Amino acid sequence: MTTHTQTVRAQSTALADLALRLREAELNGFAISPIRDELAAGGVEAAYEVQRLNEDHAISAGRRVVGRKIGLTSPAVQAQMGVNQPDFGVLFADMCLADGEPLAANAVLQPRVEAEIALVLNKDLPHPDTTINELISAVDHLLPAIEIVGSRIENWDISILDTIADNASCGQIVTGTVPVLPTALDLSAVGMAMEVNGKVRSVGSGAACLGHPYRAALWLVRRMASLGRPLRAGEILMTGALGPMVDFPAGANAVATIQGLGQVRITHEEN
Repeated sequence: MTTHTQTVRAQSTALADLALRLREAELNGFAISPIRDELAAGGVEAAYEVQRLNEDHAISAGRRVVGRKIGLTSPAVQAQMGVNQPDFGVLFADMCLADGEPLAANAVLQPRVEAEIALVLNKDLPHPDTTINELISAVDHLLPAIEIVGSRIENWDISILDTIADNASCGQIVTGTVPVLPTALDLSAVGMAMEVNGKVRSVGSGAACLGHPYRAALWLVRRMASLGRPLRAGEILMTGALGPMVDFPAGANAVATIQGLGQVRITHEEN
């Protein structure tokens, strides 16, 4: 007879194997088949455990956490994925580029780009019941940003379980270099246009992020605090896409313009 302890051990081993497969996909540069069927029994909780295993592995290898990202902030995308809330991933220092710095060839599997507003914090936010006023007072400055989204799952054939386990499909980020004080901007109303290779490929506004980027950020702040991994002073918070993501092949360049925040640029080096 299989005991409860044996079942738990088997489940832990299975999740550790999935985490390893995702790490190897990134290391070797070859995407893997979807893993959602192997996560189905444990659901979203199991998918986040795979993400956490890889976060812990990265930290033990010397990588440094510098913030978090929010995904699935669009109601339309949530409906497509069959969920009613966003998801999140972790940002490491080696994932962060500055305006104009190139994305190295093959650094991100199946790269796509999306424009976002980044918040940089000046206070720790440790409370699961953080208020919107506490969040606003903790925002030191804003930056225009582009997330280079990537998937370790073949052909972007993802469900909510695949993307959560795969660190919310995060590859790298690039942020502007001119900080903007948040006091004079209504972030829900700011417009965005992103050009790829000189053509406008994505347009949107701050309202795409759960109605307001601060609303999306507040969800993340509360969620991370409840998990005992609160956002800290100095960390960056990527608040979610302002418009549709766009393919970003080798040799491409992207420029995102966000009203009131300015521009941010990224090029993708060729092999």
